[in-house]
Amino acid sequence: MPVGRDRLRALALVAPLLIFVGVTFIAPLVTMLVRSVHDPVVADALPETLALLEEWEGEGLPAEAVYETASRELSRANEERTIGQVAGRVNRVQGGLRSVFTGTARELRDAAPDPAAETGGTWRGTMTALDSAWADPATWHALRTTGERFTSRHYLNAVDMERVADGTIARQPEERRIYLRLFWRTLLVSSTITLLCLLLGYPIAHLIARAPPRRAGLLLVLVLVPFWTSLLVRTTSWIVLLQTQGVINDLLVAIGLVSDDGRLAMVYNMTGTIIAMTHVLLPFMVLPLYSVMRGIPPQHMSAAASLGATPLQAFLRVYWPQSLPGVGAGALLVFILSIGFYITPALVGGSDGQLISNMIAYHMQTSLNWGLAGALGGILLVGVLALYMVYDRLVGVERMGLS
Repeated sequence: MPVGRDRLRALALVAPLLIFVGVTFIAPLVTMLVRSVHDPVVADALPETLALLEEWEGEGLPAEAVYETASRELSRANEERTIGQVAGRVNRVQGGLRSVFTGTARELRDAAPDPAAETGGTWRGTMTALDSAWADPATWHALRTTGERFTSRHYLNAVDMERVADGTIARQPEERRIYLRLFWRTLLVSSTITLLCLLLGYPIAHLIARAPPRRAGLLLVLVLVPFWTSLLVRTTSWIVLLQTQGVINDLLVAIGLVSDDGRLAMVYNMTGTIIAMTHVLLPFMVLPLYSVMRGIPPQHMSAAASLGATPLQAFLRVYWPQSLPGVGAGALLVFILSIGFYITPALVGGSDGQLISNMIAYHMQTSLNWGLAGALGGILLVGVLALYMVYDRLVGVERMGLS
């Protein structure tokens, strides 16, 4: 019984943390992953039409019964004010259909087949007369595609692919292939920033680890002050420094390295993104390196030198291997954080410095295509987990120098 009470007491102590993590992290993550494959809006609004379209072979136009059922359900969706959501979903598959669905649903309220009319007294003729798009099989293909409750459509879009009318998967048109390019750009930028942070952070961490305690404390404060400063303040400060009429360009002009007419464009492009993100993420590299380096005895390098090793040989064969846990931990932290960075590329990157995180934010806040945003985020999540597993296999998570 005392053991049981101790366990309950321990569980009660960690319960607030578990609830907080569940509500703020796990629940939103699961929700977005579900939205990336589950989209029942069209299926709930037009169930009978979609059931009839399952019997359509995809060639020519659907049967009259499909047009009659669609007209009835579109009218009902207009009355229930869900037609806008339906039209938005279909428009994501084939552009230009939003107005077709909303306009047709609005006009069908007072429309009915007229045997004496040129349409021949059929619902097909009536809907075609309202909008010629209903005489195009592509419209019905788009409707059937968006009518799937569980779909891989968002993940296909996230890798610039699509499912064509015959059911096969093909690449999207050239002008719509944007996501793979953004993924590669994000990986390249994240790798570059990780390498820059390692090149800059390694000597800084070594200097702090070998400095006297008082000087080491001062150097640590200098590393942490930018870390404590607001991310927005640090990012906007780089805009002031890097802009064409900014401090750095003024200094370069003053010392004669560039002419006044040849000022460097270092902001609102990839250059600004890399510089600002490297500055923001540098402490995440320095701190793990420092925590490992302070545990490496200085006598090891002296012993290597006494055995005839040059400074470079001693570093490569003695010091560097012992610092690898800190290198791995810092590189993993910086790379993962840079993949998901949003504010800095949005402020200093311009159109050329945007990363995949900016596109995810766009679909979440502007286009409201949460399914595609969830698919893009899901691919990023899988990539991060794969990187974590590779690191654990090669180095071992238990060797991460974070303390």
